[in-house]
Amino acid sequence: MRCALLPLGQREELATAVTEGGGQVVDIDQANTLIWTSTGDAEELRSVLEQHPGVEWVQLPFAGVEPFVGVLDHQHIWTCGKGVYAEPVAEHALALTLGGLRGIGRYARRNTWSEPFGKNLLGAHVCILGGGAITRSLVRLLLPFGSYLTVLRNRPDPIPGVAEVFGLDDLHRVVADADVVILALALTPETEGIIDETVLAAMPDDAWLVNVARGKHVDTDALVAALSEGRLGGAALDVTEPEPLPDGHPLWALDNVIISPHVGNTPEMGIKLLWARVRENVERRSQDREPLGLVDVDLGY
Repeated sequence: MRCALLPLGQREELATAVTEGGGQVVDIDQANTLIWTSTGDAEELRSVLEQHPGVEWVQLPFAGVEPFVGVLDHQHIWTCGKGVYAEPVAEHALALTLGGLRGIGRYARRNTWSEPFGKNLLGAHVCILGGGAITRSLVRLLLPFGSYLTVLRNRPDPIPGVAEVFGLDDLHRVVADADVVILALALTPETEGIIDETVLAAMPDDAWLVNVARGKHVDTDALVAALSEGRLGGAALDVTEPEPLPDGHPLWALDNVIISPHVGNTPEMGIKLLWARVRENVERRSQDREPLGLVDVDLGY
């Protein structure tokens, strides 16, 4: 594999990953593979591909490919970081879930001893939207809690450790008795705004919403209303819409909200995982094996 590293240039560690996978780092004019090192710059990527028709395979850095949807095509093989960051993001989802249920956010805001509140994750009904690698990692973390696990996904195929798997059409019915609803699904036109006023109304008034996916999955105005009016137990959000969440936004002031600044996977955590994926995929492509993290161009993830 002749790999070019663009647009941020050659990081020594990334170049090492390419060579350890059996490839070589070359200029873009000689490359049949492009390792795209930016989380955006879609138009620049489009221009690079148009000017260099010899590129056959493009490796994108993150699991979410929505910034590149307008560039994805059937002329190239596309892979992304799908599954690379599953474990740290799942770990963060568990932390947010426990923090919400046990009232950690509320206690942290206090400056005096307060009355006890909170509920157990042990034995709770946890409903997860999405059936990918984050969900599978999260299921493994949740199993010791004896939680009743349900998953909603496009294809209701069984998942080890999950009691029931449903299609997304069953969303309102399944969340109606959930203690926690966790978003871990890809952002597509079909899933944008999937958590709207009607879904929030279907959830129990003491349930928690946890989002480690994308802020655009949630109707923020409807969420603020449900939280403010006591129609939802709380929300623990690693992602928001808009993002970054502006100073003074109503979500910041709510006692039953925990917000982290999109840190389910930080650069320090993720970069070594990305190097490993690049190494593995260069090796696989060199051996004519299917690479990991293939993007379905038609589905957009």
